[in-house]
Amino acid sequence: MAVHHDHPRRHLGFHLPSLRGTGTAPASGEVATAAATATSAYALAGLRLLTGFVFLWAFLDKTFGFGYATPSGKGWIDGGSPTKGFLSGVAAGPMESTFHDWAGQGWADWLFMLGLLGIGLALITGIGLRVTALAGTLMMAFMWIAEWPPAKHLSDGSASMSSNPFADYHLIYAVVFVVLAAAGAGTVWGLGKVWARLPFVDRHRWLL
Repeated sequence: MAVHHDHPRRHLGFHLPSLRGTGTAPASGEVATAAATATSAYALAGLRLLTGFVFLWAFLDKTFGFGYATPSGKGWIDGGSPTKGFLSGVAAGPMESTFHDWAGQGWADWLFMLGLLGIGLALITGIGLRVTALAGTLMMAFMWIAEWPPAKHLSDGSASMSSNPFADYHLIYAVVFVVLAAAGAGTVWGLGKVWARLPFVDRHRWLL
């Protein structure tokens, strides 16, 4: 005769861990935040390097005439003027006649080319981003005025073909300069940390 004993169900002492109140969620959140911060830092570093290459390449092409924007044999070292073609072609805006007077002037060529070189090197190396933001924004402001996007017609009456009365690529570049400087984007893939530790820079924080 089989005897059936009704024993209470025994627990084996094994439980699946609960995510509530264990700190797992905050830890995951911290990891996600750290990952997002790192991703942002690398994205800004990539933006910095690409933008720097744009300006450094413009300097090199205008200097040596690689045959892209500047024809071969018409580079700065060949006697060509980096500003004459652009400034003499200004055909709208409140500074049209002023830009015509500046076109091809030696001081204008030097300022323009040093600006391109300085901005390009600063962005690629990741140093002096605050100064770069100021100087670059000033340069972009002058170039914006030279293009004068608000104009619907040029001084000769022809259509300006402006696609936007305010926002153009000069404004975008200016915003990029400010964002990179504000974010301290020179520390990733750059010499920003080394630069910041220099005694002279440490005493003059505006050089960061």
